[in-house]
Amino acid sequence: MDYIFDRFEKLASTLIKALERRNHSAFYAASVDEAREIALSLIPEGSSVGWGGSVSMAKTGIIPALREKGCTLLDRAASGDADRTLREIFFADFFLGSTNALSEDGVMVNVDGTANRIAAMAFGPANVILFVGRNKVVKTAEDAYQRAKYIASPINADRFDIKTPCKVTGSCADCLSPDTICCQVLTTRFSRKKGRIKVILINEDLGF
Repeated sequence: MDYIFDRFEKLASTLIKALERRNHSAFYAASVDEAREIALSLIPEGSSVGWGGSVSMAKTGIIPALREKGCTLLDRAASGDADRTLREIFFADFFLGSTNALSEDGVMVNVDGTANRIAAMAFGPANVILFVGRNKVVKTAEDAYQRAKYIASPINADRFDIKTPCKVTGSCADCLSPDTICCQVLTTRFSRKKGRIKVILINEDLGF
């Protein structure tokens, strides 16, 4: 028996109830393939779709599937004008991403540098779909902040051509470096618009 899989499968029902109490929609997927199919069922053909730099989301293979479905993809990497595309994403029908951390009572915490990701999550696109691997789940909202700031952020910093203490040491120094990726912190504890944020809980370790 896969005890890690079994434990998260049980926990997922508690997480779904917690997220729904906070006015989100929530779904359980046993794999990234199942998560992709759930997301595709939520996104109508022809929808405009943007996304942040989410490793979790990319692992699902959702972008090629959306292209085949005929959706309008707002891809900053392919646009030739990344800043403009980031602003266009703010008005998209759907924004795709993940969360740095999710507490067992449904609070999400995200740390961002440019803030395009957390801005879109907080207000902008009509719908937000988040792909959340089981490794992102922690006990409390305080634990969620700790995970986002001190675990996810140093790992994410290593992905970029930047100069921060955490990229050198692997440990957050709470720096004020010009390159810091910890510029903005978003705590999502409730949604005024019921169902706007849709969380797909995935029984795999994904992202950071």
